[in-house]
Amino acid sequence: MDRILIRGGVPLAGEITISGAKNAALPLMAAGLLTEERLVLENVPHLADIGTMAELLAQHGIAVERTGPERRALSLGGRITNTEAPYDIVRKMRASVLVLGPLLARVGEARVSLPGGCAIGTRPVDLHLKGLEQMGARIRLEGGYIDASAAGRLRGANIVLPFASVGATENLLMAAALAEGESVIANAAREPEIADLAACLAAMGARIEGAGSDRIRIEGVARLHGARHAIVPDRIETGTYVCAAAITGGEVHLRGARLAHVGALARILAEAGVDLSETAEGLRARRANGLHGVDVMTEPYPGFPTDMQAQFMALMSVAEGAAMVTETIFENRFMHVPELNRMGARINVHGASAIVRGVKHLSGAPVMATDLRASVSLVLAGLAARGETVVNRVYHLDRGYEAVEQKLAACGARIERLR
Repeated sequence: MDRILIRGGVPLAGEITISGAKNAALPLMAAGLLTEERLVLENVPHLADIGTMAELLAQHGIAVERTGPERRALSLGGRITNTEAPYDIVRKMRASVLVLGPLLARVGEARVSLPGGCAIGTRPVDLHLKGLEQMGARIRLEGGYIDASAAGRLRGANIVLPFASVGATENLLMAAALAEGESVIANAAREPEIADLAACLAAMGARIEGAGSDRIRIEGVARLHGARHAIVPDRIETGTYVCAAAITGGEVHLRGARLAHVGALARILAEAGVDLSETAEGLRARRANGLHGVDVMTEPYPGFPTDMQAQFMALMSVAEGAAMVTETIFENRFMHVPELNRMGARINVHGASAIVRGVKHLSGAPVMATDLRASVSLVLAGLAARGETVVNRVYHLDRGYEAVEQKLAACGARIERLR
């Protein structure tokens, strides 16, 4: 397996272009199942998860082609020839379950393996299934698969989610776009990626109101057509590189980043001593006057994102004073803590909270990535540490960060991939 070698201690300086959001691209690709016409997505990142979703769509009969400058556009389209999403593909990536709603809505049947992905805690798909059942789907779980069918078109329904699940909101939004009648999703997830999906569906002919709020109304249509849509910039990648600038004491311009998408993170980072300012083309990030420990709790959007918890903990490990980081979304999302402690961090976990006592410096060490965000937190720690850090099992990193070594190296980091 590939490893990443980092020789730390260099303040970052330069510019990083923020890629299209992975968490927006995956549901948008699944939306290609909703029409036989071509859907063209622009600003698509080059990531392992994008390749997995392309493989899954090809399994269903959808042709997926990289086009445009730097092959950053995806052209999707074709007739659905197979409604099974097999275990061998779905086990690699949890977002694979997003084909369920579109398949049911378009052809009335789907057989989808229960999903895999990062081992950060239980993420049941029962909300997806209950919502689809309210829309008239018949669902059976057997042999690790979801078998779903609908007699004719799905029917509009009033669906109240017990918590604001991003995946369930996306699956039900896509299904409702082709359902008969009106659907309302209450307590819907409010992430920018949801609004981006709704904007693309609207360009395809869907009738949607309220995306980005906690109540989405969808008036189903008989068919959707092709469209062209540019994916929003990745707010988690933005936050990660803000932390990279801060943890090294450097200054980085993040081209394409949007302050509106990182509001809660920006507020917490400002408290911690990180200056984040808007420019004509993005955001500028730098450490203002030393890092200070700040308490934080992860929450659904627009709160502090769970996908930034590991990176923020790495930052707090070299801050002055103490910080308490409380994780409320996933129960197994502190697996990076032992690895950070191997590098000299002082972190103690108590249930759902971790107490981080800042140290003057971290020390390079061999560490092992356990999931996507944990892996990049170790890269951040390595950038700040004295000596050499080797991050093992970086295939996690490749699922969600595009060209991370090249982007950091362009800003002066001494980082390379060992193949």
